[in-house]
Amino acid sequence: MEQQAKITVIFGPNGSGKTQYVEKMRRQMASDKVRYLAFSDAYGPATDRAYYLQLRWNQHDIDEETPCVGDLLERAYLQAGSNNAQSESFRKQLYQLFEMEPLLDKYVILLSSGELRKFQLIKTLMANPTTLILDNPFIGLDAQARQQLNQLLPQLANQQGIHLFLVVSREDDIPSYADEIINMPQQESEPSHHTAGDAGETSKNVSCHSQMTCQPLSSSNTVIDMHQVSIRYGSRTILKDLDWCVKRGERWAISGKNGSGKSTLLSLVCADNPQSYACDITLFGQQRGSGESIWEIKRRIGYVSPEMHRAYQRNLPAINVVASGLKDTVGLYVRPNESEKAICLQWMQVFGIAHLAQRSFVTLSSGEQRLVLVARAFVKNPELLILDEPLHGLDDANRDKVRDIIENYCQDPQKTLIMVSHYDEELPPCINRRLFLERN
Repeated sequence: MEQQAKITVIFGPNGSGKTQYVEKMRRQMASDKVRYLAFSDAYGPATDRAYYLQLRWNQHDIDEETPCVGDLLERAYLQAGSNNAQSESFRKQLYQLFEMEPLLDKYVILLSSGELRKFQLIKTLMANPTTLILDNPFIGLDAQARQQLNQLLPQLANQQGIHLFLVVSREDDIPSYADEIINMPQQESEPSHHTAGDAGETSKNVSCHSQMTCQPLSSSNTVIDMHQVSIRYGSRTILKDLDWCVKRGERWAISGKNGSGKSTLLSLVCADNPQSYACDITLFGQQRGSGESIWEIKRRIGYVSPEMHRAYQRNLPAINVVASGLKDTVGLYVRPNESEKAICLQWMQVFGIAHLAQRSFVTLSSGEQRLVLVARAFVKNPELLILDEPLHGLDDANRDKVRDIIENYCQDPQKTLIMVSHYDEELPPCINRRLFLERN
């Protein structure tokens, strides 16, 4: 009997139990025709994620046998076992829809966050599932890709006879074509939300208490100065002849399509990309390659990104993950002392997650994990705050809260902000500069 196409949306705030609901549903369905895509897949095994985070920017260190995008998609296509004209047409449709052809010779480990999501989606769709569960399918995709996906999903459900489940945290992500909506209620154990004013006042208080962790300001009024910066991986040019100057106290929004080089640009600022030594880049008044260590740069920066989220998958208390921001480490964890714990708890209070302090990070929902990592970015009261898609996976209330905290934090004229987002409505009002990157 052929399954009837249906689209069900599972909607609820962060920590409402959406993930547990889906896990229970998967156990009940238990079939190789049921596929679940959480868009949190890493570049390697859980134990190697910090390693892969570094390797992302070190293509020269990649083993030649590392598979490319085309190799893995071809393997997924053949494993599906339906090598015929119809399936080949469907594959070409997916490649064209998500502009995958130019990426087929690219290492998966070098895909941007948005490109990785497109890759995962194509790979899963080619498996011909009868039931497909997509957890927050729109996060990390640029506006055009979100629109394309919204057009594809109802067509896919009807043409392939798929029962499609969409798990979303934002009300705006509930599509008009949904046949059914399952609302997950706010859990009673959740603390009451702070108002925007409360969050701002708490942020100022914590900033004052955090002076012991704040490095002296750089003597230079120029935070970032790049001249004719180009970044290439083999024959592929990611950034070309980029000039960019960021002054202290400016608040920048960086935008561009998936794969346009946003994360690569930030890797140069955060001293993660070894190609920065060959470029004309000055950070905090010091020329890159003039003898400064990466830790001298990192101690001035608070940072969160999708790549970092994939790297942090350890069975540690959430407060220890926040505390790692004091040490600028990913993958290496030092137990915080009592004064450091107090600072971490204050920031967790600001973000409404103090009750999660002793919970294991890996047991938290994706949205709760993101709040922990955003708190990590703020914890040392940094001179430069770099937020790459900080609101990924957050529900509407938490998105408003984090945006208000960013706005209040940046009332200090000494603070500099760089924020990446594919949603203009996510940007705080303090944004006063913009950089748009074209895909090469």
